[in-house]
Amino acid sequence: MQRHTITPRNNWQAAVEKLGFGFHTTDVPYWDEKAYYEFSLSEITKIESATAELWGMCLEAVQYVIDHKLYHQFAIPEKAIALIEKSWNDDVPAIYGRFDFGFDGNNLKLFEFNADTPTSLFEAGIVQWFWLQDFASHKDQFNAVHERLIDYWKYLKPYLHAGILHFTCVKQSLEDLTTVEYMRDCAIQAGISTKLIFIDDIGWNQEECEFIDLEDQEIKNIFKLYPWEWMVNEPFFDQLLLNPQVYWIEPAWKMILSNKAILPILWKLYPNCPYILECYFEEENSLKDYVKKPIYSREGANISIVKNGQILEETRGIYGMEGHICQQIFNIPKFENKIPVIGSWIIGQQPSGIGVREDDSLITGNTSCFIPHLINN
Repeated sequence: MQRHTITPRNNWQAAVEKLGFGFHTTDVPYWDEKAYYEFSLSEITKIESATAELWGMCLEAVQYVIDHKLYHQFAIPEKAIALIEKSWNDDVPAIYGRFDFGFDGNNLKLFEFNADTPTSLFEAGIVQWFWLQDFASHKDQFNAVHERLIDYWKYLKPYLHAGILHFTCVKQSLEDLTTVEYMRDCAIQAGISTKLIFIDDIGWNQEECEFIDLEDQEIKNIFKLYPWEWMVNEPFFDQLLLNPQVYWIEPAWKMILSNKAILPILWKLYPNCPYILECYFEEENSLKDYVKKPIYSREGANISIVKNGQILEETRGIYGMEGHICQQIFNIPKFENKIPVIGSWIIGQQPSGIGVREDDSLITGNTSCFIPHLINN
């Protein structure tokens, strides 16, 4: 794995905006093509194998949590348990997830699994692919994101309820809307009828006991880019329990996998797995050097890096009331003072590509840059 500094494409902003990538720059650049990461084929094979193996382990871990009723360790409220177990037992469709890895050139370690509302999908599947066509079209990239999304929507189509597949997110986030519209476009290419509705606009028909859109059409299938841990605290969650037949994608069982409490469970179940870092719930922690993470946290918020009892680095935010986990520190080499984290996508049960985000900080946050990659084959 190497980082190369390069000259960006002329008028690259117009090129990515033409693709529909409108949030390439906010207060700071988010998409950064002044550099790229080069991987060997053997490194990509390692990432691909780890992603497949960890996905299988994660599914086993969900079953373990359900069998042993460990919901309290995940701060999952009692009212959500039946919905989780029904979605799991009914094998309700799940589309995707993103494993975040640290890599030191030899060892690949799982930092966390973004299993419910992972972003950077559009950047990984589309934006960096078109960058490669302009920069080095003779090279390859670990990127089957687009094809896998379309293929898996085709596979899921017969399992959905008859009618429209709705897509939803909050109104205020261009990043979320871009991700949702990209996912919706893939579903359309798979031959599925779709409609966008912001989550703020979803209504409830009391007489029919069903969710409806702005045209009073019943919502039977819905892809949401909105976290389950937020949904369980919304007033409409009580209505959701009254109509458990709706296909919510991602399904309710992803509440278990999207929670960082899954990390000490994975360590307990698979202590010999080379990809899993030693990890404990805070009250059980025996590590001297560790990263302390809230079980619910987003964009690197409320994370502390502790070494010999001293906090080396920490971020602030609104999370942490539900509890924390402590994960062994794993040191990633710096590349020109940048620290990269590899996001590896699982789509339709298959490893499907990667995206790299880097930062000056030890903690990857919402200002970390997305850097394209290629394979040296």
